[in-house]
Amino acid sequence: MRMRSLLLASTVAVACFVLPAQGQTVLTGQVSSAEEGLMEGVVVSAKKEGSTISVSVVTDAQGRYAFPTDRLEPGKYSIQARAAGYELDAARSAEVGAGKAATSDIKLKKIKDLAPTLTNAEWLTSMPGNDEQKKFLLNCTGCHTLERIVKSSYDADGFMQIFERMGNYYPGSTPLKPQRLGGTATRMREGRAGDAARKTAEWLASINLSEQQSWSWSLKTQPRLTGKSTKVIFTEYDLPNRFIQPHDVMLDKAGNVWYSDFGQMFLGKMDAKTGKVTQYPIPIVKEGWPQGTLNLEIDKDDNPWVGVMYQSAIAKFDKKTEKFTMWSTPKEWDTDAGQLGHLAVEGTALDNKVWIKNSDGTNIYKLDLATNKFENLGAPKDPRTGRRIGTYGIHSDKDNNAYLLDFSAGNIVKIDAKTGKETVYLTPTPNSTPRRGRIDHEGKLWFAEYRGMAIGMLDPKEGVIKEWKVPTPWAAPYDAMAGKNGEAWTGSMLTDRVSRLDIKSGQYTEYQLPRPTNIRRVYVDDAKTPGTLWIGSNHGASIVKVEPLE
Repeated sequence: MRMRSLLLASTVAVACFVLPAQGQTVLTGQVSSAEEGLMEGVVVSAKKEGSTISVSVVTDAQGRYAFPTDRLEPGKYSIQARAAGYELDAARSAEVGAGKAATSDIKLKKIKDLAPTLTNAEWLTSMPGNDEQKKFLLNCTGCHTLERIVKSSYDADGFMQIFERMGNYYPGSTPLKPQRLGGTATRMREGRAGDAARKTAEWLASINLSEQQSWSWSLKTQPRLTGKSTKVIFTEYDLPNRFIQPHDVMLDKAGNVWYSDFGQMFLGKMDAKTGKVTQYPIPIVKEGWPQGTLNLEIDKDDNPWVGVMYQSAIAKFDKKTEKFTMWSTPKEWDTDAGQLGHLAVEGTALDNKVWIKNSDGTNIYKLDLATNKFENLGAPKDPRTGRRIGTYGIHSDKDNNAYLLDFSAGNIVKIDAKTGKETVYLTPTPNSTPRRGRIDHEGKLWFAEYRGMAIGMLDPKEGVIKEWKVPTPWAAPYDAMAGKNGEAWTGSMLTDRVSRLDIKSGQYTEYQLPRPTNIRRVYVDDAKTPGTLWIGSNHGASIVKVEPLE
């Protein structure tokens, strides 16, 4: 897969001077262009030669960037930058010395070929079509970018074949490592067959290069972020190989960073100080079926759990013994499409029960850890329509009540752990497709509305859902999490941005990431204010730490 790259290598002339005792920067300079002069909102990155860790800052209103002294140790650094629609002439390096500060003024020029630099959200903003047509393409960003579609030359018949073929691939596939589903399993969804699919195929053929040598529509980029959005430091950690897909990222009590691998049978652990990665192989229990994990959770004993997807199992990792315990779907319930990707253990310590969702039929299971037996609660239904709840994420509170996020409509379903009673709540935005979330310290459920373009919050005590629409068009948030410091975060597979919500004021601050970043789960470390966000770049084989400065 040809990855988009907005990393712009910089040619810099470095002048060194003695850093004053009270100085706090070790590398600084200004970014400008002939078109704009001094440029605010440009992401500037520095990576030490031989290192797997890069640090990035953002230019202020005067076009100035500055790296704090505690972020860059002495050595030779490559300098990179990101600014939509711009590129630099060539790559050079900066020499950072002990007790000295380096300065480098960076010049940008307009980029000649804009297409490879667009985000998925910018493609959706640029292309003709209505919102319902474009929402179909939200199904297509999990494995590759939309650039592949608009640059293709398929006609409508060709796209009909593509729809069918794509439905036979594991969702953790990428062009680098495709995996076919096993047996008779398929992921064909509503809208990919029949008249609806034909209309979509005809629309796609009208906007790609099947009937024209170049697009008849102009390419549009999002404005650079300014003001408070520039007050941030990014630290990006490269993972050991490009096939790693860090789907979910979480911290344990000791500060270790754990991640689930969406395309391989590994549980990963990273040292946040050194970037050292340890991968623990997960046993294969269903030979011939796709390999990869999705939902990562950490229990009250600080042990990680993962949903092992089409292996039709979940796994617990004991950090002391460094061994996995596996629980598989009972054989009499298992199918070719069986998929245990999501689980909930937040309240497991209370009654020794683990909540699990099987994506095939969206049946809800409860696993009794005392007996190792599964209970099948079936698939809940919407009492208003009789339609099956299309559960995606499943989350539990301290009382081990379960909350189901209905990805096929706009419902949140609470299942009482003691009585089994189901209560259905409807999101204010119809068909918002809630996807992933987490219970906060007050027992409120925070979640992302993928097609509702919002963060949602259910307060079970009030029985009311509130929404906050995200600022960037076509952000399609995947997950949301709130910390104890009055803020909630979300990320996106489409914008290369993360969004921080001030819950009290309802105002967002967005941050532009240093490079293309396909984000799934978000994790907030709220030990300080503002909190620190951890995310995985699911197609970039890296983990990113986002630290707001105010």
